[in-house]
Amino acid sequence: MSRRGHAKAPPRSGDVATNRQARFKYHLLESWETGIALQGSEVKSLRDGKVNLKDSYALVRDGEVWLHNCHIAPYAPAAQEGHDPERPRKLLMHKREIERLIGKTHEKGLTLVPTRMYFSGPHVKLELALARGKEQRDKREVIRERDQRRDVERELKQRH
Repeated sequence: MSRRGHAKAPPRSGDVATNRQARFKYHLLESWETGIALQGSEVKSLRDGKVNLKDSYALVRDGEVWLHNCHIAPYAPAAQEGHDPERPRKLLMHKREIERLIGKTHEKGLTLVPTRMYFSGPHVKLELALARGKEQRDKREVIRERDQRRDVERELKQRH
């Protein structure tokens, strides 16, 4: 159980990390599955689940997509040849997908937000979503609906 009294959503199989704040802070419009270029020590650290997507975002620069602010903790046994935990990482996408993203991200208020990182076989994949930021009133409405749903469930549980 989390602080607010409800259980966390169970992670999907193979999930390494999820960005739970993304659904709260943004309206997610479209999503893509991308590959990610990593060093060996980063993959080892991912297998241990030591990654944080909370404040990360993606940018299109010079025809390539880059992931910023994704923290992958250094892998302890590879301390001497370790990696920089906050380095920008290249995302692997088809050229036509990148061109489409360039057009979409130039629209006012749209950004690229990673929503989850997972293993697909031996490969690390990142789910990247095109998102529009929510206003404060939208966030309050989500909280209000969640609280009402919880109250209804509590009442039904007491009646049975």
